[in-house]
Amino acid sequence: MRIRYFTKHYETPGSVASAARHHAWLSEHARPLRLPALSVVGPTSLTYERIDGRPARPEDLPSLAALLGDAHGAAWTSDLRPAALNTPHRFRDGIAFDDYIGPRQTALRRRFEQGYLPDPAALQTMLGLLEKTAEGPTAFYKDSNPRNFIVTDAGGVYTVDTDDLTLAPMGYDLAKLIVTLSLTYGPLPAPAIDAALRTYNEAAERHAPRLGTTDRERLDDFLALHSVLTAPYIGRNGYRYAWPRLFLRGST
Repeated sequence: MRIRYFTKHYETPGSVASAARHHAWLSEHARPLRLPALSVVGPTSLTYERIDGRPARPEDLPSLAALLGDAHGAAWTSDLRPAALNTPHRFRDGIAFDDYIGPRQTALRRRFEQGYLPDPAALQTMLGLLEKTAEGPTAFYKDSNPRNFIVTDAGGVYTVDTDDLTLAPMGYDLAKLIVTLSLTYGPLPAPAIDAALRTYNEAAERHAPRLGTTDRERLDDFLALHSVLTAPYIGRNGYRYAWPRLFLRGST
């Protein structure tokens, strides 16, 4: 079968280098994820193997939760065991791997300036929630929204878009998937969220028991953070639904 290709263009060579570095790191340390092959690194573009399929849907949540738990456990075992959430990690070439706290402090302050948080007290609540969640084993965040998974006709799952990669707590990227599935397709029922969390923990703890300890209260903290951080994108990128106010409990 003839392989087809897809070229993604970037504004700067630095963005190209960053996305290519992220692809290489995930390929080495998060091997449960299946990534399209990166074939050409150009000055302002990356060319990948083209994968045909559809974006993730709510019915894919159980399998994707298991995939994320497995990938996060593998990355912790392979490279992230000594990493601290409040300190940049390093790639093999010495370039910084962004920490969990710094980029999100900046983003939350920007959301306040943009009007997505009602007052300084709400901003401080969100910043406090961020600090509270910066504990436990270190995983990675790869922006697990539905468009960044391609489900093939044969049922295979590919993970695409390596532009964003930072450190994050276990369960944080699962929360991003839950929020963005809800924004895309409508609110998910609580039992489906609970089941996804159990599946995630079961997959993660196969790598080490301490990796499978994210509880629902902690997941709700992550959901609250993502509800603020994704607020500017509602109405774009297929996000057609508002996030339920109950998950904004810390920002109102």
